[in-house]
Amino acid sequence: MKKILFSLCLLFGFGITSAIAQPPVGDANVGDTYGAVIEPQGAVDITKLNELVKGTDSVDVKIKAEILEVCPKKGCWVSLRMPNGEPVFVRMKNYAFFLPLNAVGKEVVLEGKAYKKVTSVKELQHYAEDKKMSKEDIAKITKPKEEFRFLANGIVVVE
Repeated sequence: MKKILFSLCLLFGFGITSAIAQPPVGDANVGDTYGAVIEPQGAVDITKLNELVKGTDSVDVKIKAEILEVCPKKGCWVSLRMPNGEPVFVRMKNYAFFLPLNAVGKEVVLEGKAYKKVTSVKELQHYAEDKKMSKEDIAKITKPKEEFRFLANGIVVVE
């Protein structure tokens, strides 16, 4: 009896862990909100981000942008398309919410804190692992990178 109970607990615990480690299921439809509920009105286009952050450590802002990619492991980070080709890396505040994988290509409004950061090689390699890049490509990451970052309180799909 103890063995059966132990096996069930193990199986149940593994099931919960597996469920937690998955991105949310869903279609990321217009109006869907993730994290804090926000209104899209008053959002600034992502092309203005450089101007907003210039001369300051960080800025609280609401921006509109297209999702370029979503963390394939859990949906715990996204990158946004910038016109210059350099993506803006977005993490969710307090790791409190995730986005479904099919949010790629969607226009969203994000509210939170924008800033520039020098990202370490170790952290860049970690995100490369999340993207399931090859070990060879990960090994090519040898220099830290200055990049835009965004810490999102909430995200709403607008297109």
